[in-house]
Amino acid sequence: MNNSAYWKHLDHRADIGIQGVGPGLDQAVAQAGLALMAVMCDLELIRRIESRYIDLQGHDPELLFFDFLNELIFLVSAEGFVYSGLEVNIHNGRLQATVLGEPLDNSRHRPAVEVKGASFNGLQVRQDKNGQYIVSCIVDV
Repeated sequence: MNNSAYWKHLDHRADIGIQGVGPGLDQAVAQAGLALMAVMCDLELIRRIESRYIDLQGHDPELLFFDFLNELIFLVSAEGFVYSGLEVNIHNGRLQATVLGEPLDNSRHRPAVEVKGASFNGLQVRQDKNGQYIVSCIVDV
């Protein structure tokens, strides 16, 4: 079994897809969160000097993932907080995450696009035949 965690962007006609893969659901969701931020900014430009905390409840893994993405989008759009690190823990329908980053600096971070929200289009949480978790979603840009 491959135990590596990673993220990637998925082609979509009008918007953009994000995907996270990992040996556990926690890692896959964290990787998808990084893919989300990478749509907006270069992760290499974001320092991990502050943290924010997310705490969500929900027994449907897809809806919990959807809510998590929208919380991350809120951090960026409403609080002006960009991130390059995520520590995610999912247990018994509760998602807790520490988001590591810093306040947005337009001149240094050079944001590319604004993500408006996660959509139910392409929303998926599953395990492949090797036990790897794969989470994906199309986000509105």
